[in-house]
Order: sequence, then structure tokens, then C-alpha cells
Amino acid sequence: MMMKERLEQRLKSLKAEFDAGQKLLAEYESKQGSLRETLLRISGAIQVIEEELKELGKEENGGQQVETEAVAVEG
Repeated sequence: MMMKERLEQRLKSLKAEFDAGQKLLAEYESKQGSLRETLLRISGAIQVIEEELKELGKEENGGQQVETEAVAVEG
């Protein structure tokens, strides 16, 4: 095989690998966005439940405040 043919074959192979990599990256970025949205919803639900528990704790303890843990979602 001539040098030019080898280079053209290698170029074709690299372009195919690059395209596949870009497609995979786009899929992962989409999954990352979806997962971030899910974590945000879960974080919101945790916050609501913690606030409810805090209020219930106040009622049970004659109005005294009860400590709860906070959850943070990085974005």
C-alpha cells in the first residue's frame, strides 16, 4: 500500500472515531442534564419533608425548634 493510501485510510478511520466520540459525548451530556433535573426534584422533595418534620417537631416540643440536615445539589 502506498503512503498516500495509508494516510487516507488512517484519516478515514480517525474521522469515524471522532464522529462516534462526539455522538457519545452528546448522549452523556443529555443524560447529565436529565440526572441533574432529577436530583433537583429530589432535593426539593427532601427540603419540603425536612420543613414539615421541623414544623411537626416544633408542635411536639411546645414550639421549640428542632434541627434537620440540609441537602445541597451542585449544578
